[in-house]
Amino acid sequence: MEFAVNEISMIVEQVLKNLDLSKVSAGNAPASPKGDYGVFENVEDAIEAAYQAQKIYLDKFQVKDRQRIIAAIRKVCRENAETLARMVREESKMGRYEDKIQKHLAVIDNTPGPECLTTDAISGDSGLMLEEYAPFGLIGAITPVTNPTETIINNTISMISGGNSVVFNVHPSAKNVCAYCLRLINKTIIDNGGPANLITMAKEPTMDTVKAISSSPKVRLMVGTGGMPMVNALLRSGKKVIGAGAGNPPVIVDNTADIKKAAKDIYYGASFDNNLLCLAEKEVFVLDEVANQFIYNMVEEGAYLLNGVQLEKILNLVFKFDGKYDVNKKWVGQDAGKMLDAIGVEGKSDTRLLICEVPHDHPFVMVEQLMPVLPIVRCRNLDEAIEYAYIAESGNRHTASMFSKNVDNMTRFARKIETTIFVKNGPTLNGVGIGGEGYATMTIAGPTGEGLTCAKSFTRRRRCMLSDGGLRVI
Repeated sequence: MEFAVNEISMIVEQVLKNLDLSKVSAGNAPASPKGDYGVFENVEDAIEAAYQAQKIYLDKFQVKDRQRIIAAIRKVCRENAETLARMVREESKMGRYEDKIQKHLAVIDNTPGPECLTTDAISGDSGLMLEEYAPFGLIGAITPVTNPTETIINNTISMISGGNSVVFNVHPSAKNVCAYCLRLINKTIIDNGGPANLITMAKEPTMDTVKAISSSPKVRLMVGTGGMPMVNALLRSGKKVIGAGAGNPPVIVDNTADIKKAAKDIYYGASFDNNLLCLAEKEVFVLDEVANQFIYNMVEEGAYLLNGVQLEKILNLVFKFDGKYDVNKKWVGQDAGKMLDAIGVEGKSDTRLLICEVPHDHPFVMVEQLMPVLPIVRCRNLDEAIEYAYIAESGNRHTASMFSKNVDNMTRFARKIETTIFVKNGPTLNGVGIGGEGYATMTIAGPTGEGLTCAKSFTRRRRCMLSDGGLRVI
């Protein structure tokens, strides 16, 4: 077999890189365990490899190197966005392929990198003070099945921008595509001169691997994206935790709203990726005087209005009842048309969203389902709508939205609901930079207060003080 000159050059370059990395690892630190571009057979090796990689990263690489590596990660992930979207859909069997492409591109292009780590400086008669954003070290990150590779890409850009390394515990139902994504990013990091194993994972993620990561003294910070039980478990780990929990976002449509726009935007947001995003619209509270007009426009957009019999059938299909209503996970993120087919409604396979009129305490209102089923509650006045929305949101403080032309009405609701994201007159997707201003994130830390996370969220503030007026020219 003959090799082209450029192929030989690439091989030599890679061998030299590996030699350089082995020299760095051969100091006081033990040699890093061998894995498959960051994917390890056991979690202890994944932890150790990422721990050693972060030491190299901090010691041998500058901020400009981080910027170069992040740019390369964005490029390769952008080139593979369609592949990742297809693989996520095939493995998780949730959501919509075309919407997953948009989610991937959002985090690839709109997750801030090292540029957001600005330095604060104060110079005075008593000296010079600098405050900078320093890494925690090794971060343990738990990722969900609803946005598996999107969260890996988002967390990776944010966390390694801050100088950290990451050991991921991915959701078992998306472990193959997550391993593919992680290998892709690790290879890109190495090909661009970065350290091997800057991000790692165990090949077979379980609750035991979560426990191993959260209890390891080498892991300095835990980050969890998913349900509240997981976040609460991490909070008991004794470590600093950044937790992104449940949502169940309510929407209010008042009597001053542009009803046609409200219907269009809510339809788009609630049907996007079959409502898998925690920030997606989950229930609508509409003032009675515009309710008929709103429902008519929702149907005009393409929503299927369930009658009473069909509503009962859908409820029994997608929920389990054992003293309380719980979501039947089999139906999370499934197509609305598939649900209609399951209850005997034929010829509606292209339906993206089901809507239904229900009382304010209906299970579809009170339980976050992550399905394209949108309950609509008629309200007598704005006070009632705000109260019902507040109850449905359940204190998650995640996301809420409102359609109104009355600033006072929107202000009243925003102050009452206290959510991390509050969107006015647009789909809630706008709140994470999809069709709106601002940066993107898949880790919206409401429970622990960091809000929409970025590189700053995964760093610690360090102050450096030069006393006695040093370096001043006045």
